[in-house]
Amino acid sequence: MPHVRNAWYVAGWSIDLEPGKPFALSILDEPIVMFRTVAGRIAALEDRCVHRLAPLSLGRCEGENLRCMYHGLLFDPAGQCIEIPGQEMIPARARVRSYPIVARHGWLWVWMGDPAKADEALIPDVIGHDHPDWIMGRGQQDWAADAALVNNNLLDFSHLPFVHAASFGVSEVYAHSQPKLTMLDRGVRVDRWFEDSIGPVGGVGEARLDHWLTYDLIVPGILLNYSGMYPAGTAKACNHERPDYAKAVASVSFTSQSVTPMTARSTRYHYCWGPHRDHGDEALRDALIGIQAMAFAEDRMMIEAQQRIIDLGGTGQDMPTAHDRTVLAYQRVVERLAEAEQAAARPTQRRD
Repeated sequence: MPHVRNAWYVAGWSIDLEPGKPFALSILDEPIVMFRTVAGRIAALEDRCVHRLAPLSLGRCEGENLRCMYHGLLFDPAGQCIEIPGQEMIPARARVRSYPIVARHGWLWVWMGDPAKADEALIPDVIGHDHPDWIMGRGQQDWAADAALVNNNLLDFSHLPFVHAASFGVSEVYAHSQPKLTMLDRGVRVDRWFEDSIGPVGGVGEARLDHWLTYDLIVPGILLNYSGMYPAGTAKACNHERPDYAKAVASVSFTSQSVTPMTARSTRYHYCWGPHRDHGDEALRDALIGIQAMAFAEDRMMIEAQQRIIDLGGTGQDMPTAHDRTVLAYQRVVERLAEAEQAAARPTQRRD
């Protein structure tokens, strides 16, 4: 699968980027160093000094700048070298690539494509761990697998009753029913109703309920997942379309996840999960995050094993099933955006 470069990739948690402490990460096989200046500005540079290619992430923050601790070259937040010890003249090419970077929703977002096209409006509307109306927990994992495999896993929830029998323990209805699929400009939306379920309401007992589950997967791999329980009959009353979130009576939670390809065979997974303040507390948040960490460990075991089989090569072929229509739809979006980038990058032919 190609990668879309004109997109915002999650590079870490904003709260973890401490002033004066460079933070290293690779995205799309490109080494990046992030740092926060004394004034609070955040910067992202190529993690490779122009002199001897030493990693700037081993450098030292000095006020608003970053010094390479191999031979002392000093770089400003835009990547320009502004000092070379023992040398007055600084060549114009003494600069490293800078990346647009934004702190929003508790995450650090880095634009990997053309800086001139870095549109902050394309950052998805995530509910982060610092949202005042939600009680969100957070975590992250590194997986030894292609990010495309991780995105495929998010797009096909028919694996839930099998891979997550010990954690989520959901019904096999996930595997025996199909969700509604809606195409988005930069992703896909998956909606489904589970009617006449049994669930707790307000901690005072159980009732017959309709369960609504919806998620968007936005390029390059941002999941926005809402879940809520409604009085039985709600699904039919709204013609199995989206309900009024304000009328949910139980189990209202939101999950945001990001899939960041560090290299061709390594992926960093950031996630938040928690209840709305009207439907839960810190204890529920901690329980949900514990379940999610367990579930992701189950996913990781399966996907890393899948990656090892793929790397063996051979004649085995990937045979899609009916549940792969969401996977294939998302792949078409990625291919369309990637092809548009490639077309824009090709030089235009001159007509005489």
